[in-house]
Amino acid sequence: MTMISNSGTVRCAGRTITRPEVEDFLYAEADTLDHWDYDGWLTLFEPGARYEIPTTDHRPGWSPHETGSFVDDDWGLLRARVKRLKSRKAHAENPHSRTHRLVSNVRLSEHTADSFRVAASFVVHRARDGHFDAYVGWYDHLLVPTDDGLRFRLRRSVLGHESLAAGARLSFIL
Repeated sequence: MTMISNSGTVRCAGRTITRPEVEDFLYAEADTLDHWDYDGWLTLFEPGARYEIPTTDHRPGWSPHETGSFVDDDWGLLRARVKRLKSRKAHAENPHSRTHRLVSNVRLSEHTADSFRVAASFVVHRARDGHFDAYVGWYDHLLVPTDDGLRFRLRRSVLGHESLAAGARLSFIL
């Protein structure tokens, strides 16, 4: 991604967005997910948004729609995912995994009149069934400033793993 500003700001939708503003948004999202508040998490998306996790062999420039993905949710599937994860019938997450997210290296980049890109690194620690796993990677998000704050138009989590361990589950939100 090409940086557009060394100052950590972008001009979008008639306002200046700062890196600390975006960091606060991402930190609040991480906290929301770690507390399994999926209704709150869904409010961080604009209607029509997408949620994607490409496969571990994904390369820049590849379309996850054509090359495969772990998650490729349009708005309807994203809402269905939230409903399913909140249900007692989500056996893979009943009881919920314990997670702890770390977000760092937040960078603002490319923008259009109404949206801008955000790259960030993440580590998601997950404790489940006596196992402790760490998922590492980077975010490649498209955010939209609204009167109610920032919202996701695209939330993409790209794993830095060469592969996932046998039996690994992505039954939670990365």
